[in-house]
Amino acid sequence: MNRKWHAAHVLPRNANDRARMRWHLAHHKHCGCRPIPAGLARLAKAAKTVGAVKPGRKDADKSAARVTRERTARPGRTAKGVSSTKRSTASRTRQNPAATRRSQPPAARPGRPKAAGNLFAGPPGAAIRRRCGWAEGGDALYAQYHDEEWGRPSRDDRHLFEMLILEGAQAGLSWITILRKRENYRRAFDGFDPRKMAAYDARRIKKLLGDEGIVRNRLKIAAAVANAKAFLATQKEFGSFSRYLWDFVGGKPLVNRPASLADVPAHTDVSDALSKALQKRGFKFVGSTICYAFMQATGLVNDHVTGCFLATR
Repeated sequence: MNRKWHAAHVLPRNANDRARMRWHLAHHKHCGCRPIPAGLARLAKAAKTVGAVKPGRKDADKSAARVTRERTARPGRTAKGVSSTKRSTASRTRQNPAATRRSQPPAARPGRPKAAGNLFAGPPGAAIRRRCGWAEGGDALYAQYHDEEWGRPSRDDRHLFEMLILEGAQAGLSWITILRKRENYRRAFDGFDPRKMAAYDARRIKKLLGDEGIVRNRLKIAAAVANAKAFLATQKEFGSFSRYLWDFVGGKPLVNRPASLADVPAHTDVSDALSKALQKRGFKFVGSTICYAFMQATGLVNDHVTGCFLATR
């Protein structure tokens, strides 16, 4: 996450679609920590299409003149009072019934989903879900992570350790990059077994630096080994890392109910305190922003925005 860019470019809560589209396009260019919402991506694509086929002035004048002639011209009527234009149209329809189906707009055809902002209405009986904006870029992996993991309280030490290592690896990168490498990390780091990772020597670290499936950053890999050692020490002192961690939020999730992504903070007083405590215990890559993202991922904080199907009411 580019914190400086976010601090200088805050998206107003009452921004219209055009302003939101401009903000997300600029965000995608300068930060990219979350994808452009699907609804805005379609608007941007539609705007480009309209601009590409915009008629010239002469074409517009000709079109206007043609419409004027058609409106002023009186269609001929038959003895039965039906215009010849209507009769010819009805005749063509009887001869080719498929013409009526082709003339229908795409959204009117049965079984085809209709876009309505961030909602997608499919065939009757299909589930309609609205997610947090960062998970609506069309990436199935992002959507699955949002639906099944993000914001769900976790008290499993192995999972907590995995997320702590992955959040540290994400520093300076987009989260989707780490999600796509997650299975590679599990393979390279022995299933995030802290005991095995704490025993990694210089030879093993050198091997990891040559692994193209993970982020090959010497400091981050060394931090993962140091964090494994600090994790085991904390686990031994408190009985479990989960017990130590959940004490920072009083044992239950903090539910914020943000109205939009603009209302979600980058860090809080709690993440500041957690960051300082972890650093004193020897953990690396655990700044306050990383700690807050870790708290969101493991359910210590529930930041599902209002309107998301997982938001707490």
